[in-house]
Order: sequence, then C-alpha cells, then structure tokens
Amino acid sequence: MDSIEHRTIHANGITMHVAMKGSENAPVILFLHGFPESWYSWRYQILALSSLGYRSVAPDLRGYGDTDAPAEITSYTCFHLVGDLIGLLDVVAPNEDKVFVVAHDWGAIIAWNPQKKFVETLRTLYGDDYYMCRFQEPGVIEAEYAERGTERVLKELLTHRVAGPLFLPKGKGLNGAPLDAPLVLPSWLSEEDFKYYTNKFEQKGFTGGLNYYRNLDRNWELTAPWTGAQVTVPVKFIIGDEDLTYNSLGGKDYIDSGGFKRDVPFLEELVVMEGVGHFLNQERADEINKHIYDFFQKF
Repeated sequence: MDSIEHRTIHANGITMHVAMKGSENAPVILFLHGFPESWYSWRYQILALSSLGYRSVAPDLRGYGDTDAPAEITSYTCFHLVGDLIGLLDVVAPNEDKVFVVAHDWGAIIAWNPQKKFVETLRTLYGDDYYMCRFQEPGVIEAEYAERGTERVLKELLTHRVAGPLFLPKGKGLNGAPLDAPLVLPSWLSEEDFKYYTNKFEQKGFTGGLNYYRNLDRNWELTAPWTGAQVTVPVKFIIGDEDLTYNSLGGKDYIDSGGFKRDVPFLEELVVMEGVGHFLNQERADEINKHIYDFFQKF
C-alpha cells in the first residue's frame, strides 16, 4: 500500500484526492467507488492492475474521503460527478483520448445513469422504509446515524448480506434488526481496513454520499435529452448472486429477460459470481482482478 501515490488535484471547481499507481505511459484505468466507500475499496485492483501494465487511477468521489464535499444537495447531480472525472483526467492523463472504466455501486450509476423517475417508483414498490427513500429527507438519516455512531453504521452496511431489498426502519437496524445485534466483520475486511473507512467517515460524515441519492429524480430530469440512449462501448458486467441489487428492483429479471443486452448492445460478457455479495471487488479480489485484466487485454 505504501507504493500507491496520493495526489490532490483541482478539477471542476473542487479539490479532489486521487490514489494512483503505474507508469505515466501506461493505459489508464479509472476506478469509481460506491457508497459507503472510497478509493480504498479498490486497493487490491490498484496494486494488481498496475503490476500488469496499467495505470490505476482511483479518486475519492465528490463528498467522500479527502475530496471536497460541497454543502448544496444540487451540487451532486450526475453532471457534477461526470464533470469531476473529466476534470480529473485532464490533469492526471492529459494526453489520453480514451480510458478504461471500472465502476461499482454508485460509481456504476455515474458510468451509465439510469433513465427513470426513480424515487417515486421505489416508494410504490417498497414503501417509505426502503433505504433510498429513507435517504431523501436532508438531515434525517444523518441525525439517526450520529446517534448510532459512525462505526456501528458502517459495520451494519459493510456486513449486510441479505439477498433482497434493504430497509431502514426508524429506531432499528437494517431490515429491522435490533440495534444491539452483534456484528462481525467479514473475512475480506480486516480491522485495519475497517478502521480506515471509519476514520474517513468520521471526518467527512455521510451527507456527501447521501446527496447522490437525493439527486436521483433530478438526474432523471437533467438527462431527458438522452432518453433512449444506449451504452455503446464494449462492456463486461460482473455481479454476485447474493448482491442486494441483483435480488431487488427487478435486477435479475432485467438481466435474464434480455433487457440489459437491449440497453447495452455491446455487452460482451456477463458474469454472475456464485456465493458473492455486494462488495465483490473486495470479497473476491483476485478473481475480479483477473476478470478486469482478461477483458481489457482485448483492446
């Protein structure tokens, strides 16, 4: 880990922290993390792919870690997030016309934004306690998280492994579990790793990451000019069969019915990993590293 370079750069009007490793002349892989994570969630991929001839670039996204967290909710739209990344690449890879992108969770939403009025659909489908719905009201979930404590909140989220919708009932743990239910870190997350995440979220708070969810409907409105647009770059999609997103929101049916292939016509490979949860790039790091390398070697 000591070999990873850390830089602070100015892009799109904010200051961003980025972790990098690899030759400046090597092809660039841009790694985009999700919630509640940071560049650190790509630590295994940064080291592995840089050793295989790539230049790994993994920023803390807007609102996370050591990157700025603007106060306004409206500063977290898809345009802001994509603008940050374009500005970042202009600084760290100014001579690159194209880069490889590896994205997880919210990072994937940035990579290919959904085109639907999301929150209304979620409320109808799952009710007000569904986690994305609970995240909508500014300050409410932050107050609950403050009362519960950063360490407990993160441990709940990072250890959660239920293959279905995620609910946050008020005054209870995830999916209604008791607030004092014992939690054990999974084998893929060491105490040192967990301490890193906890320290960063204690410094930054959760509001930046939560503001991504508060722009879901706004993003739908902003991207109206691209309604019906397809993802027209070669794609490899990997998901765990125990991932909550695979087992809710119609994800599995969307994939199995061919809807995914329709919207992403250059989908070249689709991998469903057995016995794997949401944080697959950390849980099965070696396998994910090989999947990434094997796919990018085609280009």
